[in-house]
Amino acid sequence: MGGPSSEREVSLSTGRECATALRSEGYEVIEVDAGPDLPERLRALAPDVVFNALHGRWGEDGCVQGILEWMKIPYTHSGVLASALAMDKERTKAAYRAAGLPVVESRLACKAEVMARHVLPPPYVVKPYNEGSSVGVYLVHEAANAPPQLSEDMPEIVMVERFAPGRELTTTVMGDVAMTVTDILTDGWYDYDAKYKPGGSRHVLPAEVPQDIFDACLDYALRAHKALGCRGISRTDFRWDAAKGLAGLILLETNTQPGMTPTSLTPEQGQHVGISFGKLCAWLVEDASCDR
Repeated sequence: MGGPSSEREVSLSTGRECATALRSEGYEVIEVDAGPDLPERLRALAPDVVFNALHGRWGEDGCVQGILEWMKIPYTHSGVLASALAMDKERTKAAYRAAGLPVVESRLACKAEVMARHVLPPPYVVKPYNEGSSVGVYLVHEAANAPPQLSEDMPEIVMVERFAPGRELTTTVMGDVAMTVTDILTDGWYDYDAKYKPGGSRHVLPAEVPQDIFDACLDYALRAHKALGCRGISRTDFRWDAAKGLAGLILLETNTQPGMTPTSLTPEQGQHVGISFGKLCAWLVEDASCDR
């Protein structure tokens, strides 16, 4: 849990919640704030399983998974390749396209180029191509005269993506089953605060959408999970433009380490289909392995 990424605080919250839930299920749990000495600490602890509650870079992009494979310690969630693929938004889209899944136009561009001119016609979105939780997302409106001025902590290469209007939908996959669909309602942009602060967003579960859209979300999420080679649980996010019907449903990204905080979507979906938070965490532990 924790770690050095921009999503450290969310990871600490996820870790605390999962540790409490696992203890209630009868497991002995030791909480480890991941730092440069992680291999040494794991060697000293010699755990039966590592529950990966890290979010963002180093914990969700294949890095810590590689350490655990090297040390032959069984771990939860996706393996090295699936984690690296899903964290890289451009390669995720390539995998989606190969699986016949719908995405919007996008391209990678240098930070300086993005600040110098409109790389795509507005409206469009600029975001890091390898971060999660809507960290560092800029929405350039249709009426914008000037390109965005990005903060210093944005990477040198960013993703510029055509803005997809509509509703934010999401589906969790557990093993080989897609749970349900949640409609995420916010008063503004679904950013980091909207995701994690109490009251930042409202979740309609199950989503009140036409049956063909509901079924497509389940189908697309499971196909995305398989196309990327995910294991354990994943959560795929969508945009749906109701005016276009099924043609208006597109995939945004797949999260291999979905948030497990009090406001998180995956635990809510588990509860909805009859899987308590404790049982969900326990299932992840029992599903753990190497060679993922």
